Amino acid sequence: MYCAIPTLFLYRAYGSISLFWNVAFMIIAGLFVNGPYALITTAVSADLGTHASLKGNSRALATVTAIIDGTGSAGAAIGPLLTGYLSTQSWSTVFAMLTAAALMAGLLLTKLVATEVKLKLRARRSSRSEESLI
Repeated sequence: MYCAIPTLFLYRAYGSISLFWNVAFMIIAGLFVNGPYALITTAVSADLGTHASLKGNSRALATVTAIIDGTGSAGAAIGPLLTGYLSTQSWSTVFAMLTAAALMAGLLLTKLVATEVKLKLRARRSSRSEESLI
């Protein structure tokens, strides 16, 4: 998500140079925004699906997945509404809103990513220490 911020800045600054740069920056910004979103929704759903508190309860898993997807849909509905309103003022305001949204999403995900990385590193270290004992 943090990579979307400089891409949005570059898109705002240089996207009007030509159709090529407009399309290129739009694709790159879309990859940096939608890629993490797609990974998050599937990873969170899978993580919650294997959580011990659900104990195979498919109804609870479906509810959690619906809440996650519904939140994304709400954001997809609010974004264009804000864009339409803010574009009447200036397109710089629209890009500021998009940048703020990317920053907020990145900040909210940083703790989750850090925790996941720590768990992976611990698992790797413990497997290496077990291999060295053999």
